Amino acid sequence: MTREPLVTIGLPVYNGEKYLEQALDGLLAQTLTDFELIISDNASTDRTAEICHEYAARDARIRYVRQPTNIGAGPNHNILVPMARGRYFKWAGHDDLYAPELLEKCVAALANHPDVVLAHVHDGLIDEAGTITALPSYPLETTSPAAHVRLRSLLRENGGNDFYGVMTTDVVRGVRPHDSYHNADRAFMAQLILAGPFVQVPEVLYYRRDHDGRASRGHTTRQVAATLDPRRSDRFRHPLIRLYVEYVAGFFGAVRRAPLSPLERLRCTYEVGVWFVGRLRPGRARALLTHGGEHTLEPIVSELVPDVAP
Repeated sequence: MTREPLVTIGLPVYNGEKYLEQALDGLLAQTLTDFELIISDNASTDRTAEICHEYAARDARIRYVRQPTNIGAGPNHNILVPMARGRYFKWAGHDDLYAPELLEKCVAALANHPDVVLAHVHDGLIDEAGTITALPSYPLETTSPAAHVRLRSLLRENGGNDFYGVMTTDVVRGVRPHDSYHNADRAFMAQLILAGPFVQVPEVLYYRRDHDGRASRGHTTRQVAATLDPRRSDRFRHPLIRLYVEYVAGFFGAVRRAPLSPLERLRCTYEVGVWFVGRLRPGRARALLTHGGEHTLEPIVSELVPDVAP
């Protein structure tokens, strides 16, 4: 029987031939070598499959699976979690870059802080050529022992790419999978934040690539949601207002399901309520009822429930 690895890296990809090899080279060069790398190819139509087969033939730690049809980026992320065999789990972007020490230092941070559920590093932004364009600060209070303080920080602050941190596998399996409504990643992260504190390794060891092919770049709310799940392109079953209502409900649901004391649950519910009410604008509720066109509705609802991440 094959020994279970310490870490599982889950890499979802769709038509990633342009940057995939750079990402795989960075992951396979990690100084912590006790990991498995599971690649889920979302029915790519470019050279992605060929690249993955080449790398899997050279490194036994790679497991390659291919979806027969495009199931959407959300399900393609989620499908990797039940396949994980490691004690820790990390999603990896097919277009990002990783310093060799990333896994080693995140796992060490988790071992040194047994109360935390996720460890991540400081990150930098890079362009298409891999040139560093920014080194964002990390303003979130995710190390606080108080769940309502961590949640308040997530709701009110921009920044942070903890979605790509190293997580405790049991914890990520214990929360609801990533959904496909507006800003679904933030509501997903709320579940992890409520499960326990995070820890940040104060070194820039992860580089997120900003390029025209990113799903969120210059696209409407519906286009982003349809990328996450093709079913969201149906305007009748998934009207735009639903994508925003589900977003708000995602935070309230995360609080309701979290392992919190009654007092802390009340505090967290209050924080979500204050966040939502604070974003209401005079007359916007009436406008939601009187504007029927989706192109008109989107900016109105976006003002009502704006993004909380860049």
